[in-house]
Amino acid sequence: MSWRELLQADDDETAVSPWVGGRSLRSDSRVFKIIGKLPREHGWYSFNLNGRTATVGESVDPDPLTDLVVGYLVGNRLVVDGARVDPDPQKIAAQTEQVHLIEDGLDRFVRVAAGRPFEDGPLVYSHQEMPLGPEDAVMAAYLDEADTVDHIPDVAPALDAVFRMEVWRRAEAEKHRQELERLRLEEEAKLAQEQRRKELVEKLGDGAGRREMAAVDFDQAARAALAVGGANFLDARKAHGRNEMVVKFRFQGQRFECTCDANSLRIIDAGICLQDHDTGEKGDTRFTLESFPAVLKQAIDEDKLVVWRHV
Repeated sequence: MSWRELLQADDDETAVSPWVGGRSLRSDSRVFKIIGKLPREHGWYSFNLNGRTATVGESVDPDPLTDLVVGYLVGNRLVVDGARVDPDPQKIAAQTEQVHLIEDGLDRFVRVAAGRPFEDGPLVYSHQEMPLGPEDAVMAAYLDEADTVDHIPDVAPALDAVFRMEVWRRAEAEKHRQELERLRLEEEAKLAQEQRRKELVEKLGDGAGRREMAAVDFDQAARAALAVGGANFLDARKAHGRNEMVVKFRFQGQRFECTCDANSLRIIDAGICLQDHDTGEKGDTRFTLESFPAVLKQAIDEDKLVVWRHV
């Protein structure tokens, strides 16, 4: 029995549905108001129904979705099979649709299926689809830093567009690293002139203190910095680049991942699209762990969030 069949008018029914924010639970014909505490993260949950209201139960395994569409993911957006999209990253949000609840750890250039829990509902990840054939060759071209896949036969337009978007993102990330190195050297010269204060913990309330703390305890400094913007620190690990850290955090029910400079806490790779539509400039390095949550909030509120990393 699917979750739609369980959405009955009788009291004390149970439904299984994806939750991607808000206080509404919908079926094809009915809407329930979610009361009580909301989940900490987006996901699949059971809901206890009573009249026109619903309360959140336990996290559960996904129900099968219907009316599936298939294509390639670029970040958290789906390029549908057969689509001919402009690979300009500034246009990706307008030409594609966000996919919610994507499986953790998906590699580049995998074909996936997604469906909707109800008509006109959000697009929700379902499962990986069988590859069409050239995906491994396209991945090899990406790892070899090729600019195009014109030499690979039978590459679908959707896969070609995703490849070009991923190549652009990699090139932009390298530019940001070079810019951040310049900023890091300038910032280190300034920090060398400052006197180290005695009690680092007492200084976590200001930016200079958090950056001094980062040299001693990066996790504590990152936790304090993210808290400024209302985000919750989850984990951190060293990145491949020199003096770079990968930081995972939770914000407004979703998990995000970014790369920042270990000393200045300045963002290197935000993990989301921060392309300026007017100038074409990538804005990752304009923000720090303190200011980044405000940028996420604006993107979420304006439905322009494009996530590159699946956490």
